[in-house]
Amino acid sequence: MIELTVFDMAGTTIDDGGAVYAALRSSVESSGAPVSDEDLQTWMGTDKETAIAALLAAGGVEPTDARVAATFAEFRRVLAEAYVTDPPRPMPGVEDALRTLRDRGVSVALTTGFDDEVVEPLLESLGWQVGWSPEHLVNAVVTTSDVAAGRPAPYMIHRAMERTGVVDVRRVLAAGDTVVDVRAARNAGVVAVGVCTGALSRVELAAEPHDHVLDGVRDVPALLESLA
Repeated sequence: MIELTVFDMAGTTIDDGGAVYAALRSSVESSGAPVSDEDLQTWMGTDKETAIAALLAAGGVEPTDARVAATFAEFRRVLAEAYVTDPPRPMPGVEDALRTLRDRGVSVALTTGFDDEVVEPLLESLGWQVGWSPEHLVNAVVTTSDVAAGRPAPYMIHRAMERTGVVDVRRVLAAGDTVVDVRAARNAGVVAVGVCTGALSRVELAAEPHDHVLDGVRDVPALLESLA
């Protein structure tokens, strides 16, 4: 029986209209490095400073510490402006799915390639509270501020287990819309699920070693019933 579900944020539980993709491309290209669609997709879902360094290098620009820091600051500025213009919203059916999981006694955690300073106002804008009372939609949130390395390392998933008191990786399901989300789940030893609410198709997600590919997080409660 699954005791903990761990979900990515942008593109998986939250619809931000592709703002993260656009902000990442814009900030890196403003530093003089062209960004291909293939390279952008390769690094989506990872820690954003790691992604910026890799994209700068791929575009022929040396990723010095100062340049990465400046590009990351530009990324955060562009993303914040995008979120004001077009505020993120929950993916269709996600809030109902999370409540269903909570009602069934399944813990819910969110992980992300963002740091605390990006995530906290994002959750506030959505009205998603974190805790263990009935009004709380999510039990735990793990950001890149909490771990030594982001995806595809398994650390955020394992930290979510720590925060929710789950000790058996076989009792955990992790879902996300990118290849690195699925790889992180596999590296963590948990049930690895790809969801088709991001930029990747079902065929592209299915090409990565996985356990399940779903249309969206809204389908997770039904999947858990079938696994019971």
